[in-house]
Amino acid sequence: MKPDTIVLVHGFWVTPRSWEHWISHYEGLGYTVIAPAYPGYEVEVEALNADSTPIRDITVPEIIAHYEKVIGALDTPPILIGHSAGGAFVQILLDHGYGAAGVAINSAPTEGVRVIPPNQVKATFPVLNNPANRKKAIGYTHEQWHYAFTNTFSEEESRRLYERYHVPASGRILWDSVLANFKPGKQATWVDYANDRRAPLLLMSGGADNLMPPAIQRSNFKHYKSGKTVTELKVYPGRAHLMPAETGWETIADDALAWAVDHAR
Repeated sequence: MKPDTIVLVHGFWVTPRSWEHWISHYEGLGYTVIAPAYPGYEVEVEALNADSTPIRDITVPEIIAHYEKVIGALDTPPILIGHSAGGAFVQILLDHGYGAAGVAINSAPTEGVRVIPPNQVKATFPVLNNPANRKKAIGYTHEQWHYAFTNTFSEEESRRLYERYHVPASGRILWDSVLANFKPGKQATWVDYANDRRAPLLLMSGGADNLMPPAIQRSNFKHYKSGKTVTELKVYPGRAHLMPAETGWETIADDALAWAVDHAR
């Protein structure tokens, strides 16, 4: 039986509002679509910008547990689609046995992916330039957002989306994801790259993404070792980090869904 439900997992610096077009698009195709917020993110963008305490205090295990509860309550395994940090969370959820298939769009790296391209260094510098930011929720200026998220967009469209979608991100989680590769043992973003029982995974990469560049997606892809499940990578030349809102997003949404339906198990 084909999956009839899609769970959309948002990333950092945005909320489920960033999926607004995808929700209506997939619902129009007859799917039940769920776009859960991280715990504490259930309020609107404007409220999170006014009080970023939930962002500052959230942890990856809390986020994963929340999504596992949502997905576990469904009658059948859904398709999981995540963007940015949400892409890493989809990888973790698949590794934990959730989902019929998963798609990770411009995914943040899971533990063990050590590639750090120069453009990513620049894009994450506002958070990682100061260890004290580990205890804060750190937002972008529009100029920083434009470089990291919308570098292929017009200035006008970039600013409109910044005002509509942007919220601060957790300094603690971002710092911990960097340090995970230097700490012994399994950290919060660890996955079993040799897990034969994992549902199929597609990594989608924007060729012009500065925040999570294609080099990261290629490295992430190469880490997967299982020969008994499917892992694929597709690069979209000229596309930025915020692919779910970029002109032509319908192509990305349709490609993600078609792949997931074809490979679901």
